[in-house]
Amino acid sequence: MISELFSIETAGLMAAAGFIVGLLVGMTGVGAGALTTPMLISGFGIAPAVAVGTDLLFAGLTKSGGAWRHHSLGHVNWPILGALAAGSITATLLTLAALYHLGSGQGDIGQLIRPVLAFSLLISAIAVPVIPLMITRSLEAPTRPLKMRPLATMSFGLVLGVVVTLTSVGAGAIGVAVLTLLYPMLRPRHIVGTDIVHAVPLTLLSGLGHMSVGHIDFAVLGTLLIGSLPGIMIGSRLTSSLPDWLLRLVLSAVLGWAAFLVATKF
Repeated sequence: MISELFSIETAGLMAAAGFIVGLLVGMTGVGAGALTTPMLISGFGIAPAVAVGTDLLFAGLTKSGGAWRHHSLGHVNWPILGALAAGSITATLLTLAALYHLGSGQGDIGQLIRPVLAFSLLISAIAVPVIPLMITRSLEAPTRPLKMRPLATMSFGLVLGVVVTLTSVGAGAIGVAVLTLLYPMLRPRHIVGTDIVHAVPLTLLSGLGHMSVGHIDFAVLGTLLIGSLPGIMIGSRLTSSLPDWLLRLVLSAVLGWAAFLVATKF
């Protein structure tokens, strides 16, 4: 699907917006990607189902580089990722089947997506500033052997699969927060690495599923990639120029505002 209303002016604005999102992703690492879907819905008037589907492929593609780096550095706990994926991939396939059954009725799907998206953004807004506190506590806690919690991890994966497939939000900030609660003895870099690597197949599978029912705007996807990729590279180099707590508070406020905008457009 390619938007009929796509113009040079719109493309310029969308590339600039993608650059800003990419900059935040590069500077904060977690949670900034949740801004893309509400930006497309509230800022550019794109149908919720198309915004979600496009953002899912966008997220999968942009996270791939970071996932490979975490894998090469040994920052992935594969038993945890396996339990998480067992739940999330199953839930994603079931959710995609439900969306496929609904077909191209994007109005009905939009009514389903909006409340879940608003709630997910609100949870992300809370999680983003809280994550550093949780990580600090885990670093200060006495070192303990890793104890697997497969049932709880799989259950969280089931919830995450549904939420991510419906909203494209949750694979970042919410994933890191819950994994920190489930595995406080795990090093922060392993929590982040496991979460990012898990997010790649989850978002790509969800995005491809949305594409099968026509919920992808390829013009929007290409424009976002053009704007965001340099933003991510620049943002990653600017991480030390601003205090992390300030960036996270600003991001949290923006996510909260995005939740409000989405919720008030029922």
